[in-house]
Amino acid sequence: MKTQTLSPELLYKINAYWRAANYLSVGQIYLYDNPLLKQPLQLSHVKPLVVGHWGTTPGQNFIYVHLNRVIKKYDLNMFYIAGPGHGGPALVANTYLEGTYSEIYPDISQDEAGMKKLFKQFSFPGGISSHVGPSTPGSIHEGGELGYSLSHAFGAAFDNPDLIVACIIGDGEAETGPLAASWHSNKLLNPITDGTVLPILHLNGYKISNPTVLARMEHEELDQYLRGCGWTPYFVEGDQPEEMHELMATTLEKAIEDIRQIQGNARNKNDLTRPRWPMIVLRSPKGWSGPKIVDGLQVEGTFRSHQVPLLVDSDHPDHLKQLENWMKSYKAEELFDENGCLMPELAELAPKGMRRMGSNPHTNGGSLLRDLRLPDFHIHALNVASPGAVEGQDTRILGKFLADIAKLNQSQNNFRIFGPDETLSNLLGAVFEVTNRQWDAPIKKNDEFLAPAGAVVDSMLSEHQCEGWLEGYLLTGRHGVFNSYEAFIRIVDSMFSQHAKWLKVTLELPWRRKIASLNYLLASHVWQQDHNGFTHQDPGFLDHVINKKADIVRVYLPPDANCLLSVFDHCLRSRHYVNVVVAGKHPLPQWLDIDAAVLHCTEGIGIWQWASNDQGGEPDVVMACCGDTPTLEILAAVSILRQNLPDLKIRVINVVDLMKLQSRSEHPHGLSDTDYDSLFTKDKPIIFGFHGYPNLVHRLTYRRANQNLHVRGYKEEGTITTTFDIRVQNDLDRFHLVEVVIDRLPHLGAKGAYLKQMMQDKLIEHKLYICKHGQDMPEIRNWKWLNKIVEGVTR
Repeated sequence: MKTQTLSPELLYKINAYWRAANYLSVGQIYLYDNPLLKQPLQLSHVKPLVVGHWGTTPGQNFIYVHLNRVIKKYDLNMFYIAGPGHGGPALVANTYLEGTYSEIYPDISQDEAGMKKLFKQFSFPGGISSHVGPSTPGSIHEGGELGYSLSHAFGAAFDNPDLIVACIIGDGEAETGPLAASWHSNKLLNPITDGTVLPILHLNGYKISNPTVLARMEHEELDQYLRGCGWTPYFVEGDQPEEMHELMATTLEKAIEDIRQIQGNARNKNDLTRPRWPMIVLRSPKGWSGPKIVDGLQVEGTFRSHQVPLLVDSDHPDHLKQLENWMKSYKAEELFDENGCLMPELAELAPKGMRRMGSNPHTNGGSLLRDLRLPDFHIHALNVASPGAVEGQDTRILGKFLADIAKLNQSQNNFRIFGPDETLSNLLGAVFEVTNRQWDAPIKKNDEFLAPAGAVVDSMLSEHQCEGWLEGYLLTGRHGVFNSYEAFIRIVDSMFSQHAKWLKVTLELPWRRKIASLNYLLASHVWQQDHNGFTHQDPGFLDHVINKKADIVRVYLPPDANCLLSVFDHCLRSRHYVNVVVAGKHPLPQWLDIDAAVLHCTEGIGIWQWASNDQGGEPDVVMACCGDTPTLEILAAVSILRQNLPDLKIRVINVVDLMKLQSRSEHPHGLSDTDYDSLFTKDKPIIFGFHGYPNLVHRLTYRRANQNLHVRGYKEEGTITTTFDIRVQNDLDRFHLVEVVIDRLPHLGAKGAYLKQMMQDKLIEHKLYICKHGQDMPEIRNWKWLNKIVEGVTR
């Protein structure tokens, strides 16, 4: 592309703007004072601890100024995702130059005093981080942990037909698994109903101390690789600024014209043939325009420019002058006036108002957020005449509720369900009665529910992509659900952590608006893996989640379908949380009618009076449960105890909101000590059947007065066996639970001894039966809760 896109005057201005951004970036990394270098640079002007990353920064500054130009020329609705790690100086500098930064932070004014504050705050105590964090205007993506930029970009583009997301991808970042998979998100983008993602692969050649794989591929091989992923790559390569500005300007215009042609063809002719979207490969030196040689070693264009290319301190006195020469090479006196204001002719290069990438409303998605239209979940409730009278599949019932939500919000295009090909497996198939799986690749005769547009995005077997898409969708002001197998949600542990940190920090920024909550539905859980076995058993996501700030995380384990409906309605209405809901899909007894379920879930924890018989006084034992399977086994154990030891006083407590167990001083949902003691007593034995790892309950309750607590849950035992035997192997079955009660109540004497022997006999009988018949005993398969276990005690 050898056309002359830029006039000499515009070329000069663009290069000057780039120099200004580079100057501000270097100043952020190094300077404590003397921002315009009006005095000879002294060591006292330099920060005592210089921290930051220079290598990626000049390339990102280069991209930003060119995106500004096409935004103005084509009146584009565009924002910038900075994938390369620690590119903070670039985005802060550019949002400062365009005016957004000073509007949000008025004390960082566009003058010499403001510039000094801008510089000092960077990587400084009480200041801002070195990456593009929540405090950076225009950001929905923090480039600290790498790999998620492109999936965030696609999530933002879904259902935003006029939006272009410019996603800058570092060549180190491109080596991560999530990023490598995300190239194929283009097979899911609908050119009619969705926006566009414009990837800009920034090949500067190096990571921290190693070369990058893509940068060392031959041109033809890289071109073929990207084309094989479904893209049309345009290459911008070189190190001479004037030539590179001209080439980048021409290439960007070609990319924008391609996007408009693709969208026009699709929208005007209803042509849904999957397009090859354009992308740009920018190959420029790492640390471009920085020090070329330091202490006799090449720095520009090498890994040595990755972080701080010059150590400026008392041990390196020669470096002070080198830093001064470096900063003066940008000729700040040509860029800023005497007061430190950007020259007007350069300021004119930036877009205006909300067309500025730092001010794009999609980057502060809470400002665009509209409430979901939610149906009345009561209409999907199961008719539960009495506890345990019917069986139901909890997630199948929830699927009907989600289908109604998808249908009600079709016109708003602000609700999607994400999952790694598990929507049907998790029994949410009712949603396909009202919508489809979005899929823009070829569709064959026997495919099911695939269409170019749909509210379900589950056609890629990648938890990373589902998480990234949903985060991008939420951060730009929409709503969604991520359904996954419980064991394999662990794949996105780190992604969840990053999102939770984002939510935590944005709560402290008044200008950031709250977004819809990230809602996880974890099905196919640890207690339903009799055919998949040990590999599919891991409830540890709960342990991981509760480590995050109490202001952010919520964990719910509804015991049945009606409780699941109530919980999910609450979660979809909530804002700025991470809600984790664990629910089963296999047929299990249903305990509460819908009115009782709503009351129970609203309280989050409570005594099930219909299962208890201690109403006349203190209980001998508290039987607590959290999760659908533990609830079943605790109630089965209670029925055995009450039938065989009718004088034993038992209190049954069910926990839906896990955080109720924690002290109120540690979590806003926590019970007060008085309320906790009222439920669990101060000293009676508590036998707790828990869905996950037992230690989690001990962690949550360590401050409580009653430490007479005995938790049974998952303890890393499991194989290919029967459903009940998984519980037996982990001591969560009814027979083991009865034994635990007897062991904690020595006053039961002979009656307890005989019942314990009976339980041991039952465990042997169970093992012999399943080895012979390959299924659980009839008394296990056909067990029902007796609503009148003891005369006079009913629901």
